[in-house]
Amino acid sequence: MNSRRVFGGDAALLIARVLLVVLFVYAGWGKLVGFTGTESQFAANGIPDPMLATLVAVIAELPFALLILVGLFTRPLAILLAIYTLATAVLGHPYWAVPDDQQMNMLLHFYKNVGIAGGFLALYAAGAGRFSLDQLRHRS
Repeated sequence: MNSRRVFGGDAALLIARVLLVVLFVYAGWGKLVGFTGTESQFAANGIPDPMLATLVAVIAELPFALLILVGLFTRPLAILLAIYTLATAVLGHPYWAVPDDQQMNMLLHFYKNVGIAGGFLALYAAGAGRFSLDQLRHRS
């Protein structure tokens, strides 16, 4: 196998991991430090069991995303984050159920989440790559 191709693919996987999780880490930190506010916002938006939903969001968006960032347990966490991201698209961005003046904004966020979920599925299929803790675990 061409080592240049492997290196390029592994570097791309590292960059993909960083790009996929940067939004999650940022948003998850905000939810953690503003837990009560997030819970109130979820309640106002009709999210079922807002306290549990906030806890799930913080866990998915911080520790899970940070583990993907360093490439540890990448494949199972990529599946979980794909499911989580699709769920947040449906629960958090229901473009079909908002007033006309909010529809385009919600539609864009909905499909942004769908695209991110696709990225997580691709990461599941490819794995974390050479520049990851998963790779170190498999070597030892």
